[in-house]
Amino acid sequence: MGLRLPDKWVWDFWLAHDGERHHAFYLQAPRALGDSSLRHRNATIGHAASTDLRAWTVLPDALGPGEPGSWDDIATWTGSVIRHGEGWHMLYTGIGSADDGLVQRVGLATSGDLVQWTKHPANPVLEADGRWYELLDLTRWRDQSWRDPWLFPDPGGDGVRVLLTARSPEGASDGAGVVAQARSADLVRWEVLPPLTSPGDFAQVECPQLVDVDGREIVLFSCLTEDHSSARRARLGEAGATGTFTFGKVDGAFVPGRGPIADPTGPAGPLYAGKLVELDGGDWAFLGFRGAGDRDFVGELSDPLPVRIDENGEPRIVVDAPIPANP
Repeated sequence: MGLRLPDKWVWDFWLAHDGERHHAFYLQAPRALGDSSLRHRNATIGHAASTDLRAWTVLPDALGPGEPGSWDDIATWTGSVIRHGEGWHMLYTGIGSADDGLVQRVGLATSGDLVQWTKHPANPVLEADGRWYELLDLTRWRDQSWRDPWLFPDPGGDGVRVLLTARSPEGASDGAGVVAQARSADLVRWEVLPPLTSPGDFAQVECPQLVDVDGREIVLFSCLTEDHSSARRARLGEAGATGTFTFGKVDGAFVPGRGPIADPTGPAGPLYAGKLVELDGGDWAFLGFRGAGDRDFVGELSDPLPVRIDENGEPRIVVDAPIPANP
């Protein structure tokens, strides 16, 4: 079931399609570590391909940490791939030992075939801008959030845009999570823009993905139970849940929905860092990694799950049978 490696945990992932196959790039770390919470500082980027999002062929690893002393010498984290110009471009998150991994930055790698990747000499190419985004402040948060880039064509030109996980320097710390954005003509030189979403509801909004579903723009993101703000919990009158959520566009602004798009108490369990994939014929499928962050962590990706659009235009995952655990 899904993508499971016998010797490595798999979690955050992103997809690209070459016209014939889906390519999954994913964070991986050795199961031999024993404690899954250790995976974050031991992460590299793996690669597998599939024609049906179910049966996967593992390919050579895409990226790993840089040489000692480089900006990404501890670990390489979540990214995104886009075809632009003559080849493929990957933005990815890196952390380095110079600041004990506390400051997240974004680098660029390029490929002609989605298999062999070369890091750009100008790395890191994209860093947080303190005009709009919280820089390292350990009195407010445990690190400088600037990660999980999601690339898409710039609707206003020939370049590209990117969404990122970030935090606002304004307001309560437990509600500072925002989706950042930036744009570029060449993926090397970037203009950082004000946030796409407003703070207030979440301490962090991880792994954003922008999709157009039936003409409606939706931003997927993931959040842990403990990262729902006290203001949001009081407003909704309920505790937060762990899972993949959406921001929907209301009067031109992105507004968070109430609950996760896949019921975390259902047969699939919590599905984190989820992505929507448009299939041939216009249908949608959803994949996520199984587990509630470090809690109940399984270390594998789900099979594609069918999606329906509810009466409010929101995607909902359809699961009508238990999903067995792999041995």
